Parts: sequence; C-alpha cells; structure tokens
Amino acid sequence: MGTPRLWWRARAISVRSDWKLLEPTLSTRRSCFRSSPLTLIVSSMPYEKELAAAKKAVTLAARLCQKVQKALLQSDVHSKSDKSPVTVADYGSQALVSFILERELPSESFSLVAEEDSGDLRKESGQDTLNRITELVNDTLASEGSNSFSTLTTDDVLVAIDSGKSEGGSVGRHWVLDPIDGTKGFVRGDQYAIALALLHEGKIVLGVLACPNLPLASIGSNQQHSSSNEVGCLFFAKVGDGTYMQALGGSTQTRVHVCDIDNPEEASFFESFEAAHSLHDLSSSIAEVKLGVKAPPVRIDSQAKYGALSRGDGAIYLRFPHRGYREKIWDHAAGSIVVTEAGGIAMDAAGNPLDFSKGKFLDVVSGIIVTNQKLMPSLLTAVKEALNEKASSL
Repeated sequence: MGTPRLWWRARAISVRSDWKLLEPTLSTRRSCFRSSPLTLIVSSMPYEKELAAAKKAVTLAARLCQKVQKALLQSDVHSKSDKSPVTVADYGSQALVSFILERELPSESFSLVAEEDSGDLRKESGQDTLNRITELVNDTLASEGSNSFSTLTTDDVLVAIDSGKSEGGSVGRHWVLDPIDGTKGFVRGDQYAIALALLHEGKIVLGVLACPNLPLASIGSNQQHSSSNEVGCLFFAKVGDGTYMQALGGSTQTRVHVCDIDNPEEASFFESFEAAHSLHDLSSSIAEVKLGVKAPPVRIDSQAKYGALSRGDGAIYLRFPHRGYREKIWDHAAGSIVVTEAGGIAMDAAGNPLDFSKGKFLDVVSGIIVTNQKLMPSLLTAVKEALNEKASSL
C-alpha cells in the first residue's frame, strides 16, 4: 500500500502551480535518484507542462500560417527595413505563441526572445495589416474548439507581439521563437517552420518545430516513415527524453533518430535553399571533394532541415553564412535540440558547441555543421581543411 500512496502524493505535488519550489538541485536529484522512488517521479516532471504549452502554441500558429499561405496575396506581404519578406502570418504567429504561452503558464515570469516587434504595425500605414492580423488570431483561437478564449483587440495583439523583446541570456528562463523561419520559402509556397525553444540557465531544454509543408514520409532516399502523401510534421524534444514526430494536429507520435551512416560516400546533405543564406560552393567542396558524397544536396528552407535530419532523411547539414552575417539564436535553438535529442551533434565549424547563452546572437566560427556521431570526426576534419584552403586563397 505504501508505494501507491507515494505515487498519488507525487502526482498531487506535480500539478501544484508552485511545484518548482520542490524541485531539487541537479546534484541533489542525482543522489536521490538512487534511493527514493518519490524523488524519481518528481525529477521526471521538469519541462512537461512547458512542452505541452509549446506544442499547443506552435500548432495553433501553424494553423494560422497555413491559412494565410493558401490565400497569400501581395497585400499580405509586409517589408522590414532589411527588405526581407515578412507576412501577416509572421506577426500573427508571434502574437499567438506569446498569448498561448502566457495563458498556459501563468505562474511563471514570462520572457520571450523573438524576431518581430510591433513598430511598423503601430504606424498609420500598418493599421490595415494590424486589423488583418487581429482577425486571423481570433479566428485561429476560435477554431481551437474552446470557448475559454475572449476576443482579442488590436491592442492585445500589439502587446503580445511586443512580449518578444527579451534579450535572453544565461540567467533564468527565456522562450526563443522564430514565428516563421524561412519566410522566402513561405512566400514561394515551399518549406518553412514555426520554431520555439526554451532556454534555461543558458541551455536549450526543449524545442518544438512545426513544419506545415514537410511530408510525413521521408524526403530522403529511404521511404521509411510513411507510405501516405500526408503533409505537415510536428517535431518536439525535451532534454534527456529523445525526439518525437507526429502529424501536425495529430496525436500518434513516433520516436525518431538520426541516421547511422558511417561512410561519408553514402551520406546526403542538406543546405539552405537560398544561395544568399549559405555558401553553396563551400558546402559542395566539403561534401563532394573532401568527403566523396555522391548524392546531390537537398536544398530546403528553414529549420525543417533539422527536423528532416533528426528522422534520418539525410546525414549532414552544412551552413556557411556570408562574411559579416551574425546568426540569431531563434534560427537554430529549436532545431538544435531536436537533432541532438535524436542522437545527432550540432556545433560550429571549429568544433565548438553552440552557445545560446550570450543574448540574441549566436556567435559561431565560420559556420554550423550538423550530423550523426559517427560522421562528425571526418566531417569536422573536412570542414577545417576546406576553410583553411579558402582562407589561403584570399
């Protein structure tokens, strides 16, 4: 009778809004793990409610984005000062994610590091766009099937968007969001992702990737995941708990793992669709000349590459931005944990782990490389050789 009573007591503790006060430190948890079944149950709970909230937020944001992409009109395209395309869906996605996270996790201090702010929308010229965003957000919340959401005003939407002004850092908890990663792919009708991660004390502890246009079936040479033509994937990972994939909006989940290829000649690699985003010639030199990869590159937009790699569609992801470009943490936070929890490795081109604790920017040496553990040593050697040759030729 003793064990069931302890189990139910632990479950009661887990649903209390202040359960974090009961969470032991990492060192205490490790020592208790060996001696107390009660501690075992409680220690398995961290980030469960956060993951559930993140999945809900990202799924709703994906629903909004799908609706906009289907009816994409020129008037839906907004422009930032850097001239990259930003859609109504970009702002609507950020507003939705911000709103859902704050609503689902009301007892926590809320910090969101995100790409957009409402500056342009507050101008007279942005009023029509703001009204369209507000309508889309409310329609999406209504489609959730719950009557618990009140209608949001334009001011509510602006506040939700501007919740994403956090700088992040190495202290506390910070959500990291790219409301639409791969906006050019989105505008073209191709791949894009809604990417959300949680940064805790400088480490990414969970990530969710919604890839509305990515087939459930493998896009690699081995069609191993599904024989259907269903499109729309949700990838999610929690530290120490593996990576899972399910149909976007579905409930059946499958644990995924990176491929186990150890021969570079049998590998295939992903890179950015846009040549402006990554040095394709350098990637080709590394893959074809240095490693002997025979398969042509798979070029797709967004962190959908991370999702595809996490389930073994390809073996390598190479990203080498042009000189002067600084990576943002929201472009890699969710994808990196999705891959690493699936057994892969993500690091910069010098072999350093990715550090998300320094604020909005991810300072990396030369580029980012992602692959499985078997291929990483030879890939890292090839990358270093190619970069040295490129530097000596300048």
